Amino acid sequence: MFSLRPVLIALSAVVLLNSTSAIASLPVSVNGEALPTLAPIVERSRPAVVNIATKGHVDVQHNPLLNDPFFRRFFQGLGDIPQRRETKSLGSGVVINANKGFIITNHHVVEGADEIQITLHDGKQLEATVVGSDPEADVALLKVKANNLTDIPMADSDELRVGDFAVAIGNPFGLGQTVTSGIISALGRTGLGIEGYEDFIQTDASINPGNSGGALVNLKGELIGINTAIIAAGGQGNVGIGFAIPINMVRQIVDQLIEYGEVRRGMLGVIMQNLTPELSSAFGLDLHQGVVISKVIEDSAAEEAGLKAGDVVLSINGAPIKSASAMRNVVGMLRVGEKMKMEVIRDNKRKTVTAVIKDKEEEAVAGKKIHERLAGATIEQSNEDGDVFLVVTEVEQGSPAWNSSLRKGDIILSVNRRPVTTLEEFRQVVGNRDRQILLNIQRGRSALFIIIQ
Repeated sequence: MFSLRPVLIALSAVVLLNSTSAIASLPVSVNGEALPTLAPIVERSRPAVVNIATKGHVDVQHNPLLNDPFFRRFFQGLGDIPQRRETKSLGSGVVINANKGFIITNHHVVEGADEIQITLHDGKQLEATVVGSDPEADVALLKVKANNLTDIPMADSDELRVGDFAVAIGNPFGLGQTVTSGIISALGRTGLGIEGYEDFIQTDASINPGNSGGALVNLKGELIGINTAIIAAGGQGNVGIGFAIPINMVRQIVDQLIEYGEVRRGMLGVIMQNLTPELSSAFGLDLHQGVVISKVIEDSAAEEAGLKAGDVVLSINGAPIKSASAMRNVVGMLRVGEKMKMEVIRDNKRKTVTAVIKDKEEEAVAGKKIHERLAGATIEQSNEDGDVFLVVTEVEQGSPAWNSSLRKGDIILSVNRRPVTTLEEFRQVVGNRDRQILLNIQRGRSALFIIIQ
């Protein structure tokens, strides 16, 4: 029987040889013009991208029963149970001011770090200190003492368009500097639950673990964003959906970190939600995007400006507002005392309302001000996409709140079996300071009751 296999093998060999020959003779130019390459852009940008290695320590949480001498005797012979463990992290950063030694990266790259070591493009290693950090937007500003640093020019990220080319430079998996390329897949991504304030650039330029804090640059070699996160099925690496913080947003945060060492966000004082097709129809509007004010907080900047429940916000300071999360981002980037001009629809009529941003102190309160048994905890009233809830933002170790097992990140669902979503409701329910406090909290994916005695 005649077989095709030898013929196919022979043809494959011919194709392979021809391909190899073609590659070997690949021209350096076509019609007198050089072949396109990203090399010049990369050569200009890479020296400004640094590798970041950190060391830190975290407290190890144990079952409270281990602190009881009666139960401790059952664990004799096991040695001392460690109270702290060492942590290590790898990431990337970008030099934005060579003269002052300023480097930006992600907050999560340096969070809890006791030591921060910077490795420059040429292999030189430096110690860095944290100037300030903003966990809500995941941005940190570092400082090093060094000469001859190379920084990178910044672009205007508001001018980005979907389809623009982008180059990501970072330190994936600790391999050293790596360059990937792609395009801008989407802009203004919000509501992902990755950070507190989100306005992400989405790109298909490959971003992997260790790229966090690295540079996303355009074809001019200008910085357009800071690589921050990826979406990956089961955490199995990059699948072409990466996110970067726009450099314009980073600029605003860095200015405050330099001035205050932290970001001091203001408060408008509203509870808001997305304008759905159903709400648009109920209000008699022919709109598909916008934000509905569902409640105005008493004595807030919104109330003083004359905002009312039912107002539909179309734009802020001339920029269209498409969602509640987008509006939260805009307000969160404004400083106390800044004005925001809002175009709203009320009773099918367009109005312009101007509010002066107030201090955010009313959004968070020390637990001791609510009840002495909550001393050591800070409780914040949060608003995400129209959902209002109370979250524990800080708990001082060894405090009454800590000893009652309250922890940072706990979401308070109810107090003494009564649902609460605002600080005022919390105060009203607690009321009698002689009673114990029964909290129903959500911690991660579980829920539990805690008795504050």
